[in-house]
Amino acid sequence: MNDHDKDVEILALRRQLAVLQRRLGNQRPGFQAADRAFLTSLLAPLPRAALRRLRLIVSPDTVLRWHRDFMNNRHVRLSRNRRPGRPRTVTSVRRLILRLAEENPAWGYRRIHGELALLGIKLAPSTVWEILKAEGIDPATQRSNVTWATFLHSQAEAILAMDFIETVTLTGQRQYILAAIHHARRGVRVLGTTAHPTHAWVTQAIKNLVMDLEDAGQLAAIKFMIRDRDAKYPAVIDEILGQAGIRTVLTAVRTPRMNSIMERWVRSLHRELLDRALLWNEAHLRRALREYEQHYNHHRTHRTLQAAGCRLPRLSTPSPNRSNQYRSSVLAYADATVSAACSTSTNTLPDLQGRNYRHAQGPGPTLKGVSIPRVR
Repeated sequence: MNDHDKDVEILALRRQLAVLQRRLGNQRPGFQAADRAFLTSLLAPLPRAALRRLRLIVSPDTVLRWHRDFMNNRHVRLSRNRRPGRPRTVTSVRRLILRLAEENPAWGYRRIHGELALLGIKLAPSTVWEILKAEGIDPATQRSNVTWATFLHSQAEAILAMDFIETVTLTGQRQYILAAIHHARRGVRVLGTTAHPTHAWVTQAIKNLVMDLEDAGQLAAIKFMIRDRDAKYPAVIDEILGQAGIRTVLTAVRTPRMNSIMERWVRSLHRELLDRALLWNEAHLRRALREYEQHYNHHRTHRTLQAAGCRLPRLSTPSPNRSNQYRSSVLAYADATVSAACSTSTNTLPDLQGRNYRHAQGPGPTLKGVSIPRVR
């Protein structure tokens, strides 16, 4: 089709349009939505002056009105909420509400709503209440009460726990092990073992613990000592710990779960050492405990620490008697005892009766010419 044919077609269409307008008179022609969309997309980009020069059934203002209505309907469809109900609160605002509730247990939902209003966040108080309820957060009156689990979790870096562990050697002698554990790092310190846990022995063990913590630079960080109500603990140890800035917290009667971390270590000690090894006497037990303490603090993994070890500094094992001469004599005696036991028959055990070392009493026996000094 050449230009002459196009011009003829345009003239014919204009004539037909004039006839149609003359027959309709004052009646408006009916347009379907598809017709309006087609004419709008075709004519809306043209300037208004160009639209006025065209011969149309409708006025140029009608075309522009169709275009405005079409764009408004499009924006309405795009911005329509496709989910039923009110729109969900922004994730960042939800996290802020939960953080405020966690860090301020005494704040209720209305106090949190007031703090959000100060930050310029417009939110209904009922929305704050629904968010807290959906996350399982109790009301402020219940959250403000500090529970025992909350205390242990929040003060883990400042808590030590200690307990006595009983075991029996192959000689039939009952031994008492005194140990302490740090709640946060799970570091264990075996304070000593004896067959007669007298008040003087326990007092000296606590003094050694305080001195070791001071030497390691950890005394200032410890604020609480958890223990049970065993009669083996003298009242003077509370004064010793109090002078060092450590408060003694007693567990309830027959409530081992209040000292659960220490009880868990006692179970590990029995399962990994005491129930698996044949311990001849006190010296052999002390040597095995020293090796287990090093293993537990520097090699063994811990589920609470994400399968990592305690990584505590390697310190000498605290003993009720801090004399190096005494420690060397005990090691020498342990070696001699084990060698004698291995060389004898299985039906005869070495005679170790009467060799119960009371570290805070008397001068003690003499081993290989070395006299064990008395602890003052």
